[in-house]
Amino acid sequence: MVVRVLIAVAVVVIFLSGCGSVREAMNKEEQASTQAQTEAETETTAPTANDSADAAALSNEKKGWWIKRKENNEQSEAQNEIDLAKYDAFYVDTKNKDKKVMYLTFDCGYDNGYTEPMLDILKKHKAYAIFFVTQTYIRDNVEIVKRMKKEGHLVGNHTVKHKSMPDLSERDIKEELITCADYCKEATGYEMDPYVRPPMGEYSERTLQICKNLGYKTVFWSMAYLDYEVDNQPGSDFVIDHFEKYYHNGAIPLLHNVSKSNAEALDTVLTNLEKKGFTFENVDKIEIE
Repeated sequence: MVVRVLIAVAVVVIFLSGCGSVREAMNKEEQASTQAQTEAETETTAPTANDSADAAALSNEKKGWWIKRKENNEQSEAQNEIDLAKYDAFYVDTKNKDKKVMYLTFDCGYDNGYTEPMLDILKKHKAYAIFFVTQTYIRDNVEIVKRMKKEGHLVGNHTVKHKSMPDLSERDIKEELITCADYCKEATGYEMDPYVRPPMGEYSERTLQICKNLGYKTVFWSMAYLDYEVDNQPGSDFVIDHFEKYYHNGAIPLLHNVSKSNAEALDTVLTNLEKKGFTFENVDKIEIE
């Protein structure tokens, strides 16, 4: 009887020991798999020395974004010296020339009391937009940035100090973008969306490549007017008339959140465009070609 008990105990010990070994092996295998996956993802997304070399070999001639408005509500023309698609950059939705869709974009360096009223209007119209914010804007308006994200808008990168990118070293450009994105996550709990608006619309092939290497898409614009000088506002009637004259399918308007004229005109602008059949979507719906 005692022998049988001892044998049974031995079997149980061996069995449990085997299970422990199996579990240990499985855990090691799972850890190795996770590590391999992480390394693979890092290799896919992280900039490499070759990326830096590719960017350094490109022209750093500073260019300022420009558009040529067209009559009859056709899509605007823009610079054509650089193939934007090569650098994951765009200024209009070229694949939706026949679709009544518009992508609203706001540049936000600081707040002037109009951002939240404009968010109210966007919510009323079920319209979406992307807000390109600086680190200073995030610092001073954390709750507004949280609201942007909660209500389905995108929050893009407008750098830390709003400096002209072609004037900066590759290291400084990366620091401007990475620091701003990290701060957004730390201050708001939300990841910054992978879109960048070059400060002052100044860029070069080199800066576009650096942004692409960091995983960003560069967003320019196909509609714009002088709205950022708070003491030299165009007036709400001008804004309404401008949209009426130059709206087009797949448009990406550049708007500034500090503009009183934009705040006063936005409800009417969206109402007028809705009557024409327009919807307002996020830029992540755009396919670059």
